[in-house]
Amino acid sequence: ERLWPRRSGSHDGRIAVNLALVILNTVLLRLCFPVMAVGVALWAGSEGLGLMHWLTLPLWVELTAVVVLLDMAIYWQHRLMHWVPWLWRLHRVHHSDLAFDVSTGVRFHPAEIFVSMLIKMLLVLVLGADVVAVILFEILLSASSLFEHANLRLPLWLDKGLRTVIVTPDMHRVHHSIHRDETDSNFGFNLSIWDRAFLSYRAQPRSEHETMAIGLPAYRGQEDQGLLRLLRQPIDNAGTGTTQ
Repeated sequence: ERLWPRRSGSHDGRIAVNLALVILNTVLLRLCFPVMAVGVALWAGSEGLGLMHWLTLPLWVELTAVVVLLDMAIYWQHRLMHWVPWLWRLHRVHHSDLAFDVSTGVRFHPAEIFVSMLIKMLLVLVLGADVVAVILFEILLSASSLFEHANLRLPLWLDKGLRTVIVTPDMHRVHHSIHRDETDSNFGFNLSIWDRAFLSYRAQPRSEHETMAIGLPAYRGQEDQGLLRLLRQPIDNAGTGTTQ
């Protein structure tokens, strides 16, 4: 980001707030979900529960299938975060960031993290996912979230090639636009195929990437970006719609 930024400008304090959120989320997750998704996978394996334990697939096929199915599930979870009003109240903390960089990729409300972990644990149980597949998916999910939110200028030819398979920063930046039709597009986190398959793909924003407005209309002030304001944002009635 420092060497090849896509957008210029700085927003004082927001990176510290975003990192404070991820630290808080990590601590709370460890306290509330000691086993988490990997623990569920180990338990399901010991009990022979879930789809993959009822099928006789080669290990590499099982690992690939689980990672792809979990990725598709996260795509649909993301769409639900935009469609269901109470889920949007949680998710809009992520979208109310006024800038777009790698720290945006870890800016989530603790309640959204809890909901996401519960969904992930249920998916792992239903699939009977192998623990190796779960670990691989967790690594991919975290790495892709950081990469796709990066304020990184990729050569156009490289971006075009990469986005045929994975979500790139330019592709995901459209999703953080202030305009509703752009925010409600490009929901994928890792594989880009889901947006094309389910008709939510948008190649470029209406404005240039360097100048497009990021964030939500209801949360444009610096006073909206403090840690305590972000934590209470889900109970705030402002900005109940997605965007303008």
